[in-house]
Amino acid sequence: MTKKGCSSDNSACEGFFGRMKNEMFYGRNFAGVTIEAFIQIINDYIIWYNTKRLKASLGFMSPMEYRKSLGLA
Repeated sequence: MTKKGCSSDNSACEGFFGRMKNEMFYGRNFAGVTIEAFIQIINDYIIWYNTKRLKASLGFMSPMEYRKSLGLA
C-alpha cells in the first residue's frame, strides 16, 4: 500500500478484506466475543483462506497448493 487514495496500488489488499468481510464477518453476531477470540477467528479464516479455499483463477487450487505447484512453497 502506498499513498492515500491510490486504489490501484492496494487493490489486492482491498479485494482480500472485502472477501473476508463477506465470507466471515457479515451475518455473524460478535456480541460477547473477546478481542482475543476475535483475533483467533480472523487467524483461523486467514489459514483457511490460504490452505483450503479454492480459487478459480488458480485452477481451482488453494493459494498454498498453487505455490507448491510452482515450486515456490
